[in-house]
Amino acid sequence: MSAATLKVAVLASGRGSNLAALLAARERGELPVDFVLVGSDKASAPALALAEAAGVPTMALDPRAYPDRRHFDLALFDRIAASGADVLVLAGFMRILDGEALTPWVGRVINIHPSLLPKYRGLHTHRRALAAGDREHGASVHFVTAELDGGPLIAQARIAVQPDDDEDTLARRLLPLEHRLLPTVLALLASRRLAWVDDAPQLDGQPLRTPLALGEHGLRLP
Repeated sequence: MSAATLKVAVLASGRGSNLAALLAARERGELPVDFVLVGSDKASAPALALAEAAGVPTMALDPRAYPDRRHFDLALFDRIAASGADVLVLAGFMRILDGEALTPWVGRVINIHPSLLPKYRGLHTHRRALAAGDREHGASVHFVTAELDGGPLIAQARIAVQPDDDEDTLARRLLPLEHRLLPTVLALLASRRLAWVDDAPQLDGQPLRTPLALGEHGLRLP
């Protein structure tokens, strides 16, 4: 990544609430990045309309137009590379990425996932946390590798599980923390405080071995 303003592409499959949080943070002057592309695997994704309203170029690719996941992902990353993006943010992109397509981008892709990884990789995280009787739940931002939701952790936000929580209430209470967590992590990348060095994350030039914790005043070491 160059020292110039970070160019960011975002992929989203759904309503784009985390994308909206990123765009709002940029408008508030808290996120000094240029959004160069928002892409989706669904042409009807509301996230694309959010991006268009914000003046960000958009792209939709239909996976059914490709023979398999590998060919779709290679085409997807070709479009992302053509946008000039330095970094790719997965903000509710509901597809597993092919390892071959992802390899040239490792260290430049981050994802937000609604669980305290390594717990509950994959889908239905709120349901699984409740079924396990967890007293704490949360969200994680991590660098993306070919291992599903298994890349090195960057930061996490935590909430207490309430006795009367169900899937919907737990998801609703977590979402505002997700909307703080993702822009804050991306701001670390934009400032070059967070970097990928020798196949591992570094913060301020030191290995990041423990994920940062989101507190009232931002991210901190736990």
